[in-house]
Amino acid sequence: METILETKDLVKRYRNVCAVNNVSLSIHKGDIFGFVGANGAGKTTFMRMVCGLIRPTSGSMNLFGESSEKGLQEKRKNMGALIEHPAVYTNMSALQNLDIQRRYLEMDFGSNPSKALIDLLELVGLADVKDRKAGKFSLGMRQRLGIAIALVGNPEFVILDEPTIGLDPIGVMELRELVLKLNHERGITILFSSHNLAEMAQIATRYGFLHKGKLLETVSAEEVGSICRSRGINLETYFVELLLKERELEKNGETVSK
Repeated sequence: METILETKDLVKRYRNVCAVNNVSLSIHKGDIFGFVGANGAGKTTFMRMVCGLIRPTSGSMNLFGESSEKGLQEKRKNMGALIEHPAVYTNMSALQNLDIQRRYLEMDFGSNPSKALIDLLELVGLADVKDRKAGKFSLGMRQRLGIAIALVGNPEFVILDEPTIGLDPIGVMELRELVLKLNHERGITILFSSHNLAEMAQIATRYGFLHKGKLLETVSAEEVGSICRSRGINLETYFVELLLKERELEKNGETVSK
């Protein structure tokens, strides 16, 4: 199984705070890897390190088989990301936003780049408003535009940090269908985080559970689903029980991390 991302003992410290604490995990080609954790668990910090937005304090990272700093920078061109909030120019149209990203990435879309960009907007459901200024978009539309911008470079690996936050149920459903479409039809490997565990349970193929910067467990959705069905619980209860177990072991100076 091809590995897209592998981290080994990845650490990020801010003075006396350890935001990411020795996280070792692997994300395989074709995964929809769901990052589960409360606010402050380290999800966004981990994603920012993978994207090269911040440097790790220690540990190593391998992306598409490359681990050197130069190699990582090169392979990040094969990634797209939506971290925290979409970075859009509100005074420009959706199409103009994509074109700026195309020019920044120096992407050659042939003699008719606008058609390729409109196709991307069609993919995320925004082709009908391609000429509308992004500042007039709803939150859900901005999220979809942010994903379209992340796709301009035709990436094999996409990182989505809380893409459903603040969305109404219809917006959440649309984002779910989009993530599944990107994975199933385009073969894009996806790392995403969400507070909506019920929604995550419908799309993730693997999970990583974080607590206070530590990776408590990585497990397949199939394994979690089997456990939850046999015990009559849901993903949220599974996670809460994992946290309670970790806290109990912390009192005894142990850990459940693996």
